[in-house]
Amino acid sequence: ISQKVDAIIVNPVDTAAARKITDEATKAGIPVVYVNREPDDKTLPKGVAVVVSDELEAGHLQMQYLADKMNGKGSIVILLGDLANNATTNRTKGVKDILAKYPGIKIEQEQTGTWLRDKGMNLVNDWLTQGREFNAVVANNDEMAIGAAMALKQAGMAKGKVLVAGVDGTPDGLHAVKAGDLSVSVFQDAKGQAEGAVDVAVKMAKKQPYEAKRVIPYRLITPENVDTFK
Repeated sequence: ISQKVDAIIVNPVDTAAARKITDEATKAGIPVVYVNREPDDKTLPKGVAVVVSDELEAGHLQMQYLADKMNGKGSIVILLGDLANNATTNRTKGVKDILAKYPGIKIEQEQTGTWLRDKGMNLVNDWLTQGREFNAVVANNDEMAIGAAMALKQAGMAKGKVLVAGVDGTPDGLHAVKAGDLSVSVFQDAKGQAEGAVDVAVKMAKKQPYEAKRVIPYRLITPENVDTFK
């Protein structure tokens, strides 16, 4: 802001704290584009835009795929991201929206792995040690899903005995789907988000018409189509 730039693109780690950035930038008359994560405060003033993917859709796609594979019955565990992050809230809500249609699928456990592979591994390891039984692991991101798959492997479980689902379609996530460690993931188009954010920021800086909210769609990644993702 002090450099008087033409526009600012922000990926907010703490979505609750984005209000301060919004206030300072708008006061200085500098356009702001939030990318990847939407601020908690949805009342965006003039000169502020968001380029995001609908996190609810990620949860819907992920859980619908699992519900079909599980024939609508069984139990799942959920690995949550950082609880202060609205991606966690919305991806999980998306999962539970689908579960509401399948009374035969129960949630055995849900805890936060704070987006981390080792935390995901430790939680699943603990649940297995406690003798908890579940048919699928639903993780808010690929990293925790990969950790879950590692714990299942260490416990001597055959690939696919317990379904594992992630979100993001990171390079490691894509590799894990290809290897059969993850049953499914959901592709978050980071390139599409970045290009969209730059496009909107340039339009705002040039005082051209712009979309206050641009939504980049999610896509399901399965063993059948994984090779089409880069």
